Amino acid sequence: MSRRAHPVLAIGAVGLALSLAACGSGSDGGSPSGGKVKVGLITKTDTNPYFVKMRQGAEQAAKSSNAELTTAAGKFDGDNAGQVTALENMVAAGVKGVLITPNDSKAIVPAIAKARAKGVLVIALDTPPEPQTAVDALFATDNVKAGELIGAYAKAAMGGKPVKIATLDLAPGVSVGVQRHDGFVKGFGIGASDPSIVCSQDTGGDQAKGQTAMETCLQKAPDINLVYAINEPAALGAYTAIKAKGRENDVTIVAIDGGCTGVQAVKDGKIAATSQQYPLKMAADGVKAIADYAKTGKKASGYTDTGVQLITDKPQTGAESKDTGFGLQNCWG
Repeated sequence: MSRRAHPVLAIGAVGLALSLAACGSGSDGGSPSGGKVKVGLITKTDTNPYFVKMRQGAEQAAKSSNAELTTAAGKFDGDNAGQVTALENMVAAGVKGVLITPNDSKAIVPAIAKARAKGVLVIALDTPPEPQTAVDALFATDNVKAGELIGAYAKAAMGGKPVKIATLDLAPGVSVGVQRHDGFVKGFGIGASDPSIVCSQDTGGDQAKGQTAMETCLQKAPDINLVYAINEPAALGAYTAIKAKGRENDVTIVAIDGGCTGVQAVKDGKIAATSQQYPLKMAADGVKAIADYAKTGKKASGYTDTGVQLITDKPQTGAESKDTGFGLQNCWG
C-alpha cells in the first residue's frame, strides 16, 4: 500500500457530483427518496488494488444496509488537499458518516474535526490519523502484529543459522511502515539496531523502487540471506534483483499485505510468507457502523482489529499459518 503539484480530486465508482445532486443537502444523513443512510468513503487513491477492494466492500455493505454510498479519493498517494475537499463536499451533502484512509495523518485532522462538530461519524480505515483520537473510531489491521507474524516465521524458517537481513521499508515517519518494521524486528527477536540488519532502504511500497533498493543492499552486503519487505510489490522487486544475481534459492523473502498477486508469489515460491490483511472487511464493517449510528444514535468508538493471517505453503513450528489456497480465496486486487 501503501502510501506537489496542485492536488486534483479523483472520484471513485460513484461520481461525487452525481451523488451530491441525488442526495440533496442537510445533515440528517437521510435521502429525499427512500430514506437511505448517506455514507461517504474517501480512500488514498482509487487505483491501488487495495483501495479498489475496500471500495467493493463498502459498496456491498451499502446495498445490504440500505445506504447510499458516495466515494472519492486523492489523485495520488499523499494528496491531502483532495481528501479535504472530498470530506467537505460530503459533509455539505448531508452524510451521516465518512470512512477515510488518510493520505496525511496529521494534515487531515482539522477537516475531520469540522466534520465531527457537525455530527458526522468519522471512521478511519487502515491508517490512523495523528492523534488516533481525532476520529471516532479506527477499523484496521494490527500492523505491529502483522510484522510480528512474519518476523517469527522468518526466525523459524532460518533454523538458527546466522542471518544477514535487509529491510525494505516504506518511508520515514509513516505509521504503517514504522509499525510493520518494528513488529518484524520484535517477532524475529532482535533489537532495532541489531548488527544482523545489514541494510535498510525505503521503497515507498513500490516494486521498481523495491528492486533498486535490493540492488543497493546486495552491493553493500552480497551475502544477505533474509529480506523483510513492507509489502508484496517491494518484495517482488527484491526478488527480481536477487534472481538477477542467481540467489533466488538461498534468500528468504517475507512480506505483508496478502494481495492476490502477492499470495500467488508465495504459491510460486518467490516469497516465503506474507501476512494477509482484509480491506474489504474494514470498509464493510465501517459502513455497517454508520448505518447502525443512523438507526440507534450509538457511535462506534476505539480500535477494531479487522484481522491478519500468516500465509505460507512452507509452515514452520511455532508460527501458525494457513496455506495459499486460503490466501487466494481471501485475497484482494
